[in-house]
Amino acid sequence: MTQPPQDHTSPRRAGVFRRRGTVGDPAATDSRRRTRYVDDGRLSVPPRSTSVDDATRFTEESANRTALLLYPSPTPDDVAELATAWELHPVLVEDLLHAGQRPKLERYDDTLFLVVRSAWYIDATEDVDFAEFHILVRPRAVAVFCQDARWIDGVDADDASGAADRGEQTLLADEKLLRHGPEAIVYRLLDAIVDGYSPVLRGIAVDKEQIERQVFRGDSAVTERIYRLSQEVIDLQQATSGLSEVLAALRDGFTRYDIPDELQTYLQDVDDHLRRIGTQVAELRESLSQILTVNGTLVAQRQNEDMKKISGWAAILFAPTLIGAVYGMNFDNMPELHWTFGYPLAVGGMIAFALVLFLVFKKQKWM
Repeated sequence: MTQPPQDHTSPRRAGVFRRRGTVGDPAATDSRRRTRYVDDGRLSVPPRSTSVDDATRFTEESANRTALLLYPSPTPDDVAELATAWELHPVLVEDLLHAGQRPKLERYDDTLFLVVRSAWYIDATEDVDFAEFHILVRPRAVAVFCQDARWIDGVDADDASGAADRGEQTLLADEKLLRHGPEAIVYRLLDAIVDGYSPVLRGIAVDKEQIERQVFRGDSAVTERIYRLSQEVIDLQQATSGLSEVLAALRDGFTRYDIPDELQTYLQDVDDHLRRIGTQVAELRESLSQILTVNGTLVAQRQNEDMKKISGWAAILFAPTLIGAVYGMNFDNMPELHWTFGYPLAVGGMIAFALVLFLVFKKQKWM
């Protein structure tokens, strides 16, 4: 397998990570782990009571054997059992117990640890949701933890066809590829995750088109929608860029770990697809940024038009106010104060002054 950026080699420690079941935690005997055996590409189903140690003994009997341990809703006892059987590094066990990590690839002794995130689009709320997966790869064995108890497409582990069934169908469908060992299972998972990004992009693209129409209609609520969708795109970009780093680390180990050419080609295809996804995500983010700029410009333009109208009416109202203010002064000696036509002249002047200003502003398209 690949030599990742970090190496946590240390003396083995066994049996020190098992935790007592707390209130509400399923016991280890109630584990929902799905165990599957692959012997030279041929899939077989062991008994339900098969333990991690049993799976390890199965793989040790032949170099062509692989065991898949799929945890659709992992518990602390599941992690403890695996840590004891595989003698996992304490730091690795701590990572398995805590989700919410960025995509990464690390090596602990002979175990490769990957964190990846899938995504799916929720049209009703215009949200992008994510599921985190922790993958452990050893010679002839691989363990997949669905940290959010959901599969790549968001199917819950408790559904009739839940994460375990979906996971088995996704990871073990290609018998020819399975002959290449646990790496083939990992690459199948990465391929499925990358394929899941495309529907997300289509959903976001539809929202973007709707937002563009809202912007040019002058919808005042569109700004918040732009910000919310931009945040979803940023989250998706973080997931895809992190996965790109994981794939780059895997490629770096092709020669060192003698990865078969077929798997190299398979991973290169996944990487090419992810690069296209990354380009589309970047374009969407840039497009939303431009839409936000255009929306800000249109809002400023509309505000400027409003200010023109407000200024025009203020000037029109100023004319009668000016005349009224002059004749409202309490002076005894004022021209036309006692003149018979003084009042009609003042009112007429107010109307004429306001009318002239209105026509001028109308011609200038301020009204």
